[in-house]
Amino acid sequence: MVTLEFIYVLMGILLTGITIVSVRDRTNPRRLKNTAFWGIYAATFLFGSYLPHVVSGVMVIAMALVAGIGGLGKGAPDTTTPAERVESARKWGNRLYIPALLVPALALLGTLTLKKATWHGTPLVDPKQVTVISLGIATLVALAVAVAMLRPRAVTPVREARRLMDTVGWAAVLPQMLAALGALFALAGVGKVVSEIVTRWIPLNGPFAAVVVYALGMALFTILMGNAFAAFPVMATGIGLPLIVGRFGGDPAVVSAIGMLAGFCGTLMTPMAANFNIVPVALLELPDEKAVIRVQVPTALALLAVNTLLIYFLAFR
Repeated sequence: MVTLEFIYVLMGILLTGITIVSVRDRTNPRRLKNTAFWGIYAATFLFGSYLPHVVSGVMVIAMALVAGIGGLGKGAPDTTTPAERVESARKWGNRLYIPALLVPALALLGTLTLKKATWHGTPLVDPKQVTVISLGIATLVALAVAVAMLRPRAVTPVREARRLMDTVGWAAVLPQMLAALGALFALAGVGKVVSEIVTRWIPLNGPFAAVVVYALGMALFTILMGNAFAAFPVMATGIGLPLIVGRFGGDPAVVSAIGMLAGFCGTLMTPMAANFNIVPVALLELPDEKAVIRVQVPTALALLAVNTLLIYFLAFR
């Protein structure tokens, strides 16, 4: 049976390749820092399941120190020239999008079909993690299709992965770290504290008021923490489950799913979501580092209002 450990090993192997390419890149003045950062990150994926939690925590702190002291650097990776890219785009046209489009399509197909797939009575994939595993498998298939189409050198995927990771920098690890932070907040009882504050100071006389507080809370916590995955454990355990579901009888599936969408409205409005709002600015070399956020705010507010109404009408239909 394919488990989540399969995805961890894949990520560990990729990051190990990035580490090896980094240490050999003498054009990067901070290659040793890059090597240490990506090497430790690779070790967390390869060995994190077998190491004591305190060791994994020390490794995360070491990554923060490496990135915080002077930051990471960028070298001059051996990649294609602009002329070669234009020629490749002219040759392949819209077919260049095939590998990228395969990832969501196959991930969705796997999510819908692999959950009940068995071999001699044993599930082919872990039913609890079928979506993440399907995403990993879809990525491998897309990579194979891209290699078959473009026929690059064997090391090109790793070199291009290193180039992208060095461009994104430490922000590449933010989604994983913020999701872990949300889980820590939930274990620490922050959700219970939020619930007590809300019920004490805000009159929740009906389900609509609770839904409004929940949706706004998801967006605001996401603005503060940078990721809806970090906000969800707090708001779900503080308001979503005890009040909307427990007290007023709302549908937990609707409250959870659309609540996440409300949280992602906050993602559109915060620099804390660096991988979404700051990294694109760096990649596009825009002069205004808040340019992406300024454009997204009106859409985010409109979507937040729509998601709030959807939770209310669908959870209590």
